[in-house]
Amino acid sequence: MRQAKVQRRTSETDISVEINLDGSGQAIIDTSIPFFDHMLTLFARHGLFDLTIKGRGDTEIDDHHLVEDMGICLGEAVKEAMGDKAGMTRYGTATIPMDETLCAVNLDVSGRPYLIYHVDFSAGARAGGFDLQLVREFFKSFSDHSGITLHINLFYGENNHHISEAIFKAFARALGMAVTTDSRISGVLSTKGCL
Repeated sequence: MRQAKVQRRTSETDISVEINLDGSGQAIIDTSIPFFDHMLTLFARHGLFDLTIKGRGDTEIDDHHLVEDMGICLGEAVKEAMGDKAGMTRYGTATIPMDETLCAVNLDVSGRPYLIYHVDFSAGARAGGFDLQLVREFFKSFSDHSGITLHINLFYGENNHHISEAIFKAFARALGMAVTTDSRISGVLSTKGCL
């Protein structure tokens, strides 16, 4: 079973993440940030991951520490759940429409973290009270701690909620594709023999 559980406690946050890469899209999400809960629930459903997340943090200051640390924990959980990556297809890509919005996510489970993020949420942009500049912070932390190269490209969009949904749904589908196993792949999908 490709599952993992990660816990992180600091003076700023207290987070628990459990993931099953071979799930059915079941989610129990409670980060104390309703809009972020919604995005993570979309991620689980559209990636077909079973995901349980509980998190609390110093949100009386702002949501930054909690969202950033969620990225760390989810990245570590995905990395652990992938194990030795044997038989995985490695690459994933998804282009998702959400009404007037179109977003593409491409990723490589390469072991080399890198984030390209072409989404322009202006300073102060919010959705449900959530600071949308934190979306980039979440994905940066996720990439750094999962070892995944991640490209997020917004082609166009007007509604901030739709843009966010398209990003998280495309991310979910791309990651779901990348971690899928193929019986034709012997070992890892690399001529170097390692990822």
